[in-house]
Amino acid sequence: MHLVILGPPGAGKGTQAEKLSNEFSLLHISTSYIFRNAVNEGTEMGKKAKEYMDKGILVPDEIVIGIVSERLSRPEVSKGVLLDGFPRTLAQAEALDDVLHGSGAVFHAVVNIEINNDEELISRLTGRRVCRNCGTIYHVKYSPPKVRTICDYCGGELYQRSDDAIDTIKERLSVYKKKISPMIEYYQRKGIIMNFDGAKEKDEVFSDIKTYLNSKREE
Repeated sequence: MHLVILGPPGAGKGTQAEKLSNEFSLLHISTSYIFRNAVNEGTEMGKKAKEYMDKGILVPDEIVIGIVSERLSRPEVSKGVLLDGFPRTLAQAEALDDVLHGSGAVFHAVVNIEINNDEELISRLTGRRVCRNCGTIYHVKYSPPKVRTICDYCGGELYQRSDDAIDTIKERLSVYKKKISPMIEYYQRKGIIMNFDGAKEKDEVFSDIKTYLNSKREE
């Protein structure tokens, strides 16, 4: 099984991706993680991406696609993959189909987690805190640490990421809405996308998605 998981910032994609990858034995590819790795490892595409990042310029689609293509070319991907954070544009979705077609693979489903209340998304994101040392993520309301500014696991300092500031979040949501509509229409034409209510409790969301994917496997 190959999956794509979509949703606005704060919808809980990472949480659901982790649960689904464990449930269905899928390789979870978080594109933000492989992006950082490509830059840190100094791959050809990583070097190109760094040139744009150092100038504060948005990395072009062709470079993002190149980095993901490098990762998808590895043998372990053939056993089943869940892509989290890619594609983000229609051009990326079309390029992904080309990459998979070349390897003889196809995506069986696209999971779209919806939350139509921007205030809920803003609340989720502005309350997020990250350990500066081990990267563990907390939320001041939903999953607070035992001590407000200290990580439960390693004692590291907790901080708010710059992209979780309210003005940045509003801009991220605006950009997401503009880019996601054409991509959703693209997957709707293919008949492989299903929408899920991300405002529910995370276990309910997971149960809904799992039921759907199990039905897809039986087709």
